[in-house]
Amino acid sequence: MNFDIQKAERLKMLPPYLFVEIDKAKHRLQQQGVDVIDLGVGDPDLPTPPHIVKKLQETADDPANHRYSFTEGLLPLRVAIADWYQRRFEVSLDPATEVLPLLGSKEGIAHLPLALTNPGDAVLVPDPCYPPYRSGTILAGASIVSMPLVAENNFLPDFGAISQRAARSARLMLLNYPNNPTAAVATEDCFKEAIQLANEYHIVIAHDAAYSEVAFDGLKPISFLQVPGAKDIGVEFHSLSKTYNMTGWRVGWVCGNAAVIAALSQLKSNLDSGIFQPIQLAAIEALTGDQSPLAQALATYQQRRDLLVDGLTQAGWTVPKPPATFYVWAGVPKGQSSIPFATRVLEEAHVVITPGAGFGAHGEGYVRFSLTLPTDRIQEAVARIAKVL
Repeated sequence: MNFDIQKAERLKMLPPYLFVEIDKAKHRLQQQGVDVIDLGVGDPDLPTPPHIVKKLQETADDPANHRYSFTEGLLPLRVAIADWYQRRFEVSLDPATEVLPLLGSKEGIAHLPLALTNPGDAVLVPDPCYPPYRSGTILAGASIVSMPLVAENNFLPDFGAISQRAARSARLMLLNYPNNPTAAVATEDCFKEAIQLANEYHIVIAHDAAYSEVAFDGLKPISFLQVPGAKDIGVEFHSLSKTYNMTGWRVGWVCGNAAVIAALSQLKSNLDSGIFQPIQLAAIEALTGDQSPLAQALATYQQRRDLLVDGLTQAGWTVPKPPATFYVWAGVPKGQSSIPFATRVLEEAHVVITPGAGFGAHGEGYVRFSLTLPTDRIQEAVARIAKVL
């Protein structure tokens, strides 16, 4: 006997995951034999550096690495992460209590509201934002209080605009710089304001720094944890996905406040059994081995950025050059909305771009390009979009 199986109410509250819907539309065209250029999802096309792959191959051959890992990760990996933070940001971390490896930073970010909030609590979420900030909050039963990111404020939150009522109910604030999707970079003053608000209302801050190493023209984005008082009230997430072209490997970390780390670790110990040990050993190699591939990757992304932005500008579409990330955040042509415009570009130019509305209400009026295809494909995409414009 068949019966109607219903989803849990919490799943019904989730909006469709933006990239899945875009992927469906892309595949429909591809099944018709159309050559589609995908500048949508931010998945680096550059390979993982060979020395990291070699370490995985070597360690995967050892049966001792085939057993369960522990949630807290290998101590040598936590030490490597702490050493990397010291070298890169001059931030001191205790590998035993202030570092927790993750199955990619997305997993940790999405689980953090579940570890720190109760139903009825609020989470301060930037708008536009990386979608798991919202979905993690919804699944935890907390409410979302949006912090609008607008061009007039350089896509930084206006902390003074957060009401006292919202601040009192908030238990967590999510930040992300360099920012996805806007490519904005935070200032130290921005972080100081956030810390002041967090101290006043007892709010934990979680900063997503996945793109801290993808910056152009000599820029070196700062860490949230570099700012005085940050570790007292917050943590920072990082991922090897973008820094070392390891998106499919699913390895990242969270570091900072020991109490927050302990809460997330307790949650994770009930949900997963840690990262496959050879991947952890490869992550150590990434952090401690040859770093020259990073400079090569940055040069490639900068070349692609300039090619895309200059090409669109020549076609009559004024687009600012992003200082960081491998995204270009562009205001749609006057009088148009992001989803209809992105749909038109897909159907007429056969180029996938991401409508800003999918990142939140304040993403409306923008589209996002990813710089994750070779230059010849970007040139072709520009030529096709120019015809649509």
